[in-house]
Amino acid sequence: MTPAKSSAQPERSWTTGTAPGSVPLLGHTLALWRRPLQFLASLPAHGDLVEVRLGPSRAYLACHPELVRQVLLNPRVFDKGGVFDKARQLLGNSLSVSRGEDHRYQRRMIQPAFHTPKIAAYTAAVADDTRAAIGSWEPGRTLDISDTMHALLMRVAARTLFSTGIDEATIDEARHCLRIVSDGIYKRTMAPLGIMEKLPTPGNRRYDRANARLRQIVDEMIRERRRSGADHGDLLSTLLRAEHPETGKGLDDGEVLDQVVTFLVAGSETTASTLAFVFHLLGAHPEVEKRVHAEIDEALEGRSPTFEDLPSLEYTRGVITESLRLYPPSWMAMRVTADETELGGRTVPAGTMILYSAQALHHNPELFPDPERFDPERWLGDRAKEVERGALLPFGAGSHKCIGDVLALTETALIVATIASRWRLRPVPGTTLRPEPKATLEPGPLPMVCEPR
Repeated sequence: MTPAKSSAQPERSWTTGTAPGSVPLLGHTLALWRRPLQFLASLPAHGDLVEVRLGPSRAYLACHPELVRQVLLNPRVFDKGGVFDKARQLLGNSLSVSRGEDHRYQRRMIQPAFHTPKIAAYTAAVADDTRAAIGSWEPGRTLDISDTMHALLMRVAARTLFSTGIDEATIDEARHCLRIVSDGIYKRTMAPLGIMEKLPTPGNRRYDRANARLRQIVDEMIRERRRSGADHGDLLSTLLRAEHPETGKGLDDGEVLDQVVTFLVAGSETTASTLAFVFHLLGAHPEVEKRVHAEIDEALEGRSPTFEDLPSLEYTRGVITESLRLYPPSWMAMRVTADETELGGRTVPAGTMILYSAQALHHNPELFPDPERFDPERWLGDRAKEVERGALLPFGAGSHKCIGDVLALTETALIVATIASRWRLRPVPGTTLRPEPKATLEPGPLPMVCEPR
């Protein structure tokens, strides 16, 4: 048996339990399907490690931050599998789904694309695209901030990846394909038997067409860049020139394609949803919005924000962090035990599914008092130091932590500052936020009215 122990942590007594409400044959599958966010958030009350039945299979949800860290910091014991195998239909063997030495190899090659000077360079495109997007807004106009942010972030992701050579029509087509494929991957993940996806249904045909077209668009961009040999300083150029620091081997076109599609998903879907949640929360909490506006006005003095301005926006960053706590993009994930091991004082057989959920952690009142309250000051000064290590998990942890986390936070802060310096966004009366747990947590339609400041 392989132990999975936390480094430098004292031994403690773990509590274990079983999720209530299991039904014959299905277990807790219906609860996860019908009301997954509420179900997950309810489980920490039953123990640090909670048994969940997924049909005939037994899985465990790690509810305590230290147990989650044990899972994420021991990838050899707690391996990627299950839902990650489904995600390979879209993402290939890219960084987000690869394992072991293959993952370490890819990460070392790609990491330079996310060093601070590169991130600072990418933000110029972010600022330009944001100013262009809001330049067409009019006072009193109602827009769906969710759809608007997805459209903006697809353009930002395309510019960051390709910088030149991709027109607006192709960006819109890629965005349309990406939404279809992302939704299809989620549905396949939630149907583990893999039967429905093999049937020639209209939805499956639509998924197959969108997946093929999205990869064709990216493949054409890669081939064109290979032919030209030009270095545009974007992510695609970095990937094409990446070399393993020990072997000097680069990525072939298929490997580059998988990475680019992965970055399109991560760089548009998750960040766009986060921004929509942020603007909804600001519109629903005028006192917070007023403080954000005052901070931005003082820092910018009427200028458009730049990368260098972001350290001055401490409260704005707190708003973004609190939004990520309330509405984590990666709301649930899993690992599979490679060997028999011990977790939370329980012996876990090889091949067991271990679930972990940012939704469960972030809404646990033991970790965050009054967890449903939007409180950006949790992340300021001494209060931020009181948050238990590992309790906030919007981007994962360990060697598989999202490689673009800093870029995502930087883009989010820059877009918030750019828009909030010129506009207020007011929720349309009667609008109800209904988060949609799909491949990432999405806000659903959020109509908001534009008011110039």
